Amino acid sequence: MAALRVLLISMGGLLAAFGGFFALQGAGMIMWPSESFMLANRDWIGNGAIMGVVGVLVLLLGLKMPRGRDID
Repeated sequence: MAALRVLLISMGGLLAAFGGFFALQGAGMIMWPSESFMLANRDWIGNGAIMGVVGVLVLLLGLKMPRGRDID
């Protein structure tokens, strides 16, 4: 159970971070890397926001899980 908790927290954090990055690229606030197809493409504002929200939900799910101590 502890490994699942760590996995959910890690994946949730990564999803949230990348979602925010993609949304900012889509909004034209981050113009890096210069060859990215997402730059100033408004579709990626929504895609990134959805990805970020899912990431936060996964992160919260992982944080709410028990820490893995055996309770007998």
